[in-house]
Amino acid sequence: MHTWDPDRYLTYADERGRPFVELVARVGAEAPRTVVDLGCGPGNLTRLLALRWPEAEVVGVDSSEDMVARASRVEGVSAQVADIREWATGATAAGPAAPVDVLVSNAALQWVPDHLELLPALLDRVAPGGWFAMQVPGNFQEPSHTIRRDLAAEPEYAAYTSGVAVPSSHDPATYLETIAAQGWQVDAWETTYLHVLHGPDPVFAWVSGTGARPALQALPADLRARFEEEFRRRLREAYPDRGHGVVLPFRRVFAVAHR
Repeated sequence: MHTWDPDRYLTYADERGRPFVELVARVGAEAPRTVVDLGCGPGNLTRLLALRWPEAEVVGVDSSEDMVARASRVEGVSAQVADIREWATGATAAGPAAPVDVLVSNAALQWVPDHLELLPALLDRVAPGGWFAMQVPGNFQEPSHTIRRDLAAEPEYAAYTSGVAVPSSHDPATYLETIAAQGWQVDAWETTYLHVLHGPDPVFAWVSGTGARPALQALPADLRARFEEEFRRRLREAYPDRGHGVVLPFRRVFAVAHR
C-alpha cells in the first residue's frame, strides 16, 4: 500500500488548486448546511469551502491518515479517515448521518477503480436540491504517465510494480450521461492548463507526489534509485526547458450537477 506525503503534494499547490477553484465556482448553493470534500488531501482547498460557506459544517474525507492529520488543523474544517467507496455505500461509520447539501470530489475519484459505477451511490448521498461537483485529471495518455507505465513494465521493475494503484478517468460526455441518467441537471467540460514549471526536474517533482507515487514506493531502495534516474531522464526529453521554464500540459475533466 502506498502512502501520501502532504508536503510533497503541496509542491505546486497553486497549480493544483486552480481546477478546484474553477470547479466550485460553478456550484450554485447559497446556504448549505453540510459540505463534504471527498479526497480532501491536506485540506488547503477544503478551507476555501469553509470560507465560501462559513455557516456550513465542512467535512474533509480522505483515506490517508497523514492527509487527514494535516486537514484536521485547517480552520473551519473537520476531517475524518474513510475510503471513498465505503463512504459512498455506507460501509463505514464515517459516512454522513443524513444527506449532504454539497458534495465535492476534486482529483480523487481517479484513484477509485470503476468509479463510474460508484457515481449513483455518491449522488444518493446528496439531499434534494443539493449539488455534486467532481474534477479528475484527463491526461493519462500524456508522457508524464506513459513513460512511467512503460518503465514500470520493464522486467527488472515489473515484479514490484505490477498491481500497484494506477489512476484512470473518463471524458466529460461520459460523466454527463452517467449523472444525467440519475435525473440530475449536469454541466460538464474539460480544460487543458499549460503549467509553466521551474527548478530541477520539475515534472518529476510533480508526478512523484501524485500519479507516480505508488510505483515509486513499491520499489526497493536500490531499484528505486535506478528507476528514478531513468524516469527523470526520459521526462527531461519529453518536457524540455526552452528557456522560460518547462511546460506541462494538463487536461482536467469537470462535472457539476444539481439535484
